[in-house]
Parts: sequence; structure tokens; C-alpha cells
Amino acid sequence: MDFASSRPTAPAATGGRSTTSAKIVVAGGFGVGKTTLVGAVSEINPLRTEAVMTSASAGIDDLSHVSGKTTTTVAMDFGRITLDEDLILYLFGTPGQDRFWFMWDDLVRGAIGAVVLVDTRRLADCFPAIDYFENSGLPFIVAINAFDGSQTHTPDEVREALQLGPDTPIITTDARRRDSAKSALITLVEHALLARLR
Repeated sequence: MDFASSRPTAPAATGGRSTTSAKIVVAGGFGVGKTTLVGAVSEINPLRTEAVMTSASAGIDDLSHVSGKTTTTVAMDFGRITLDEDLILYLFGTPGQDRFWFMWDDLVRGAIGAVVLVDTRRLADCFPAIDYFENSGLPFIVAINAFDGSQTHTPDEVREALQLGPDTPIITTDARRRDSAKSALITLVEHALLARLR
């Protein structure tokens, strides 16, 4: 892979091929499953910067659809997955609340693309992430997180609601399942590669 922000590393033990590493951002609204996705797919113990939610967030963080949530990401999540013997992805999960957006420029720097996780019960929560990536020109996909195995809207309905063109992939995923999360990452890598070839 020839990504400008990717970095070749030492040749792999098999066949002398070099390994390419790439940075991926996992973004979306508060409580949409970013930490869960990074943890489900990471082959290393993910680094999590979670803090216990306190009464100070009452009235600020909407817990109506995530009533069991007791912690929140305050800096980032970090994980790693080897997609192929010559491609390693480093995953950076963003915090979802707007009071932490000041960190996004640093978290996104050097990324080849982003997965924007969407909860269709709170679709408006993903608008800031989509706006950010559209304005920055960073390739992204939208992954509809099927909470509790249910999908209330089709990808076409979500595309229309978000007013996204046909060039932005919209898929369904289950952030709790490794195979589903891995599939989302593969879709993003393919999309980012195609975007660079255009």
C-alpha cells in the first residue's frame, strides 16, 4: 500500500516483504460504541482513557439511550490490528463529547481515514464528526452500529438523512463483534486507497 501517511517498517520474516502501518480514527457521538469497537478488534490490550461519569456530567451528557454507561473516554482509545502480514492498522478512538473536540486535530493528524460510528436513535450526534472529516478532506465511512442486533434504518435511509453522496460507503456493523468491526476497517482501508487513486 502506498499511503503518504503510512510508514514502511522492517521486512517481515516471511519473504522479505516490508510491513506498512497506517493510522485509523474511530469517531462518532457520545456512547455510540467507539471504545467497544477498538476493544473488540484490537489484538493487543487496548489503551483506554476512561473516567467514571459523575454528577458533573448530569444535564450535559445524554444518557437516555445508554442508561448503563458509567464511564466515558476523556482522551482516546488506542488499539492495533494486523489485517495482513504486511498491513498493520493503529486505531485511535476519539472522545464523543464536544468538550473534548479540541483534541481531534492531534488525534487525526497522519490518519489515512476514519470510521464514523452512528447510532440511528441519535443520528444528529454524528453530524459533527461527518462535518469534521468532510471539511478536512479525510476519507471516511459511516458504520451504523446495530445495537442489540437491531437495525431500525437501512443504509440508504441513513445516507439520505445524512445527505451523503454515493462515494461515501455506509455499512452496518456490530461494534461488539471482532469480525464485524474488522470488516468495517477493511471497508475503510479500501475506500481510503481508492480515494488516493482518484
